[in-house]
Amino acid sequence: MKKTLLDYTLKIRLPLTLFVIAITFVITFYVSRAERDGIGYAPEQPIAFSHQLHAGLMEIDCQYCHTGIEKGRHALVPSVSTCMNCHSVARKNQPEIIRLTEYYENGKPLPWKRIHKVPDYAYFNHSVHVNNGIDCATCHGDVANMDVVQQVKGFTMGDCLECHRNPEQHLPYLEKVKVGPENCAACHR
Repeated sequence: MKKTLLDYTLKIRLPLTLFVIAITFVITFYVSRAERDGIGYAPEQPIAFSHQLHAGLMEIDCQYCHTGIEKGRHALVPSVSTCMNCHSVARKNQPEIIRLTEYYENGKPLPWKRIHKVPDYAYFNHSVHVNNGIDCATCHGDVANMDVVQQVKGFTMGDCLECHRNPEQHLPYLEKVKVGPENCAACHR
């Protein structure tokens, strides 16, 4: 009797249990990938802001609001004073602009929620990419056609290495494309 139970456990229960565990892992891995990679992340912002209107229809350059990317590592999130350059005159009676003006008059920064974020353990420099002619949309997607901005591409090591190894596939608009660094110290400092 004990041998039969042991045979049943080894031949049926153990393989079935291992199969269920493996399938559960595989399904969870693929179903949660977008969440892990941040793809689709579109938090509600403190002020409803349409990139489709500003960057798309009005054709305001990304660097007007997101300053510093041609000189430094980070693209800065716009300050309220940047918004007020136009909105101290334009569309002042709109509810969202009235809220924006309150932040400005009270000297409070807008608590924007970051959408695109490279992990803290990885070093990324916007200026190196921008100064080599890489368009913002390559990594951030077609923001000019997004009313609500969301992350459309992954910022994983694999995603970055794919572009560094095969830049001609990801940057067809550039004539002379250099292969990016692949050594660990380029990003992990």
